[in-house]
Amino acid sequence: METNDRKKYAAGHRKRIKEKFLNSGFENWQDYEVLEFALTFALPRKDTKQTAKKLIAYFGSFKDLLNADYKDLIKLKKAGIGEHSAVFISFLKNFAVKYSEFEIRQKEKVSSPKDVIAFLKSVIGSSKKENFYAIFMNAANKILDYKTVTKGIVNKSAVYPREIAKMALDNNATSVIISHNHPGGTCKPSQNDIIATEAVLKALKTIDVFLLDHIIVTDNDYYSFKDNGLI
Repeated sequence: METNDRKKYAAGHRKRIKEKFLNSGFENWQDYEVLEFALTFALPRKDTKQTAKKLIAYFGSFKDLLNADYKDLIKLKKAGIGEHSAVFISFLKNFAVKYSEFEIRQKEKVSSPKDVIAFLKSVIGSSKKENFYAIFMNAANKILDYKTVTKGIVNKSAVYPREIAKMALDNNATSVIISHNHPGGTCKPSQNDIIATEAVLKALKTIDVFLLDHIIVTDNDYYSFKDNGLI
């Protein structure tokens, strides 16, 4: 196929993909097709189908690709990924997390751990390093704010009870949910996790704030201290 013919075909293919999306969203799309369409916005002059297939094959799944670190993406020049594309793929995951923030803020109240599980999984569940997070609520269990307490900690439960208590006061919160991820893939709490929970519980009690739960998450599972009788 001549260069001009190739360009015409690529332009026509992109137009057909866009029309398909506008007509039916992502219904009945394969994962590589979703990624192929997304990449057209980052690679406007390139056939993105093969790039999408190579990326998903390399990482094992579309989900694992979106959870990949920028430094891992930037290494894949052979798959057609440059700096701009790597930034764009990292943006896609963070954009989805931002959307989930809108969902969590609109909740009237948090009635159970399940109300925040999807949000916590999207924010920290897939991280390769251990991160602590806190959600602050008022007396009606309406979410006031959420904050990263510690970030990028590996194999260590470094929670700062005083910092969480200060955040609760700053937000005029009456209750808190704390959460962290386990990069190893299992949600079973360690002894350090239990000790850290007790320390946060005591710190919050001194300011009359209630610790509702401590939730450990991975990208596909969770463990609730409250549901398991540890709070």
